[in-house]
Amino acid sequence: MTGLQKGAIGTLLTGGLLGIVLVAVVWGGEAALSTEEFCTSCHSMTYTQDELRESTHYGALGVNPGCKDCHIPQGFKNFHLAVYTHIVDGTRELYLEFMNDYSTLEKFNERRLIMAHDARMNLKKWDSITCRDCHKNPDPPGADAQAEHKKMETEGATCIDCHQNLVHDEAPETDLNASRAAGKLVLKQFDSDDDDDWDDDDDWDDEY
Repeated sequence: MTGLQKGAIGTLLTGGLLGIVLVAVVWGGEAALSTEEFCTSCHSMTYTQDELRESTHYGALGVNPGCKDCHIPQGFKNFHLAVYTHIVDGTRELYLEFMNDYSTLEKFNERRLIMAHDARMNLKKWDSITCRDCHKNPDPPGADAQAEHKKMETEGATCIDCHQNLVHDEAPETDLNASRAAGKLVLKQFDSDDDDDWDDDDDWDDEY
């Protein structure tokens, strides 16, 4: 074996080893950034952590979900989405954490709608993949519910289009299709006799 061949083999082995180390660092880093301890190291996220633990999602069927189970796509096939979410959304949220005053729940609630909408748009973009990890092949009882679920096949709807206030304190529901088309937050419009109608829709529209 010539010196050139030995050098090429050495380069390949070194490159392979560095590649393995890089993958391990990225994989381990993503896992560390997905822990509930890391998420709630920002004080404002303790508000939503408390809401989660008081919701019907927590403890249901013996499962105690954490932040990542809803907000970070899981599994090897979704690893790129997890990394993208940490880099892009995580950096933005960290910036907003420093730029806004979340020292009290009341101050946090001033931005609750826009934060809820951003989370909803992520789920819309992912086809609610984190919902589907637990809720496989949903088959709700009742004709109305069946008709609504049919929209997933006929209208490209996804879980979050309808199920928007299941875990955290309520924020006005947003029309995700209209928001995506308009490039800005668009509130859902309800009939005047709808129980989910928001009396202050006009105020929210003016602000956002």
